[in-house]
Amino acid sequence: MLVLTRKLGESIAIDDHIKITVVQIKGKQVRLGIKAPKETKIHREEVYDAIQDQNKEAAGTSSASLRDVSKAIKG
Repeated sequence: MLVLTRKLGESIAIDDHIKITVVQIKGKQVRLGIKAPKETKIHREEVYDAIQDQNKEAAGTSSASLRDVSKAIKG
């Protein structure tokens, strides 16, 4: 993991398309501004994890459903 120190108003560039700027520091919270292409998906980690869990659950459900259909066709 790369760890960088930035002050209020300073930025971090990722590739040529993403820029993260420290917008506000308030106590233990830091507010970040992110400039990225519209097609770039940006989520808080807990939201990203929930999306991943839902995707895994949906993939498991569809696999089971496909197996049932396959058995019905063969049987």
